[in-house]
Amino acid sequence: MTTDPMKSFLFLSASTREPGHTGNTETLARIAAAALPDELPQRWISLAQCQQSAFVDLRHTAGHYPAPEGDAAMLLEATLAASDIVFVSPVYWFSVPSPMKTYLDQWSAWMRVPGVDFKARMAEKRLWVIATSGDRDKAQPMFDSYRLCAEFLGMQWMGPLWGKGGAPDAVLADTHAIEAAKSFLLRG
Repeated sequence: MTTDPMKSFLFLSASTREPGHTGNTETLARIAAAALPDELPQRWISLAQCQQSAFVDLRHTAGHYPAPEGDAAMLLEATLAASDIVFVSPVYWFSVPSPMKTYLDQWSAWMRVPGVDFKARMAEKRLWVIATSGDRDKAQPMFDSYRLCAEFLGMQWMGPLWGKGGAPDAVLADTHAIEAAKSFLLRG
């Protein structure tokens, strides 16, 4: 992979594990990220550590949203600055973890912040997912949700990398996932 000076990866971790404890999904994502060229910028953000307000739907009343502030502004800036966005997303109850869902809800607001041009700018990006769970088939609804989000914004869907999760470090026994992680982010 030749390094494109315009490329940068944003890793958004949706885990709700307490700080200082790395889950299987982040372990798998860190293995994938380690394969990227050293000069390729990476930014890691734990969504659970961000102050994210619940989304309030103003589309049919105010019609637009004010510029975000605080962590929401930081997340918007980081999202727009990256060429590649990687959702580091364990499967919780067959679905998207709540910190990621709150982040995704903000996309609806960001599309309506004057001057941001969020939807057009997102169409220039690639979306990846790295996930772990007990059963690959039961992760599919979450993957489908992420794929539909990418398609709605015209993003290039790069697909998921899945590993067998469970107890801490369980993914390390999933040799297929570990091997796949080493080249996952190098595609395209």
